Amino acid sequence: MNRRRYPMQPTDPRIRAYTEDQVRSLLGELQERGREFGLVFPSAGTDRTLDGRVLVRFNTAPASTLFNLLTLLFDAGHGERR
Repeated sequence: MNRRRYPMQPTDPRIRAYTEDQVRSLLGELQERGREFGLVFPSAGTDRTLDGRVLVRFNTAPASTLFNLLTLLFDAGHGERR
């Protein structure tokens, strides 16, 4: 079954449910899954919490970018085609 997914927006209220430790753990997973595809994020880390959202530090990306990248890498690792 091919279910269409939509990217998470930076203002998505679900982001507020993630703690800094959880986001840090997801950054580790991003590093691990990205390595398989030659993607390296050497300076990725958590920055601070602003308005209930944990900010991610890689360039100027919000945490929603982290979730969207993980989704893409997960799909690519499982051979899903769009």
